[in-house]
Amino acid sequence: MVNLGINIGDLNFKNPVMTASGTFGYGPEFDDFIDVSRLGAVFIKGLTLEPREGNKYPRMAETPAGMLNAVGLQNKGIEYFENSIYPRIKDYDTRIIVNINGSYLDDYVTLAARLDKLEKIPAIELNISCPNVKMGGMAFGTNLDSAREVTRAVRAAYKKKLIVKLSPNVTNIVDFAKVVEEEGADSVSLINTLLGMSVDVSRMRPSLSTITGGLSGPAIKPVALRMVWQVANAVKIPVIGMGGIMNTSDALEFLLAGASAVQIGTASFIDPQASVKILEGIEEYLLKKGFKDISEIIGYINKKG
Repeated sequence: MVNLGINIGDLNFKNPVMTASGTFGYGPEFDDFIDVSRLGAVFIKGLTLEPREGNKYPRMAETPAGMLNAVGLQNKGIEYFENSIYPRIKDYDTRIIVNINGSYLDDYVTLAARLDKLEKIPAIELNISCPNVKMGGMAFGTNLDSAREVTRAVRAAYKKKLIVKLSPNVTNIVDFAKVVEEEGADSVSLINTLLGMSVDVSRMRPSLSTITGGLSGPAIKPVALRMVWQVANAVKIPVIGMGGIMNTSDALEFLLAGASAVQIGTASFIDPQASVKILEGIEEYLLKKGFKDISEIIGYINKKG
């Protein structure tokens, strides 16, 4: 028997496998493929104060080792979530985490305050790293002063667990992790997508309507892993790692490098059962290696020098 439970502060998760926001809908979309309650947590798609139509099509494109997207946080807003989505997902036997986004500081604060009132939402993921919106998003996450300001304001309005999602599109991601930790974040998640682009040579046009978009998938894994390792060695709060995790071996790399949990993103588009397969693979690995608790392998490469 292996203990797979991990904690963010005093909030317990049954295991370290979670879904990345924007790749798993609200959860029920995957009910026909897996038992969602087996996961450690579901991070639902990005939520904004007002409904958003998202960017114009085309807004997704395949690349040789990943995917570009420029969805632009399409969603129906907080009121729709409160009235139509929350009642459907609140009784899942897993943690439901809401990823929040804004164009202005007040958007984040208002969203956080409203979500604070929903009993079955124990944490939010503050997204200051989305590269696919013209206002807000990455603008908050690529300036240290702005990252500090928005984290401080949301921390004051939100009493539950606060996870801040960091952008890789900065000079030194460690500086941003330290700033949000100082302002009261309970955890950081990284990395969001890397800014990239591709050109459709048959149309002689950019592949995406926005020209640039967020690159995810296997191509970014070495970059994500490096950043997770750097941040895990620089902050005291738990790190949730993501970026190109396609199978159990990928997930284990992040855990061994210092991540306390992992989010599965692009892999779910290819195989809707990827997250559960990775969970089963982690447990099998621990048993094979003779470990009794997931905590024994978190940051293992650092313990051994």
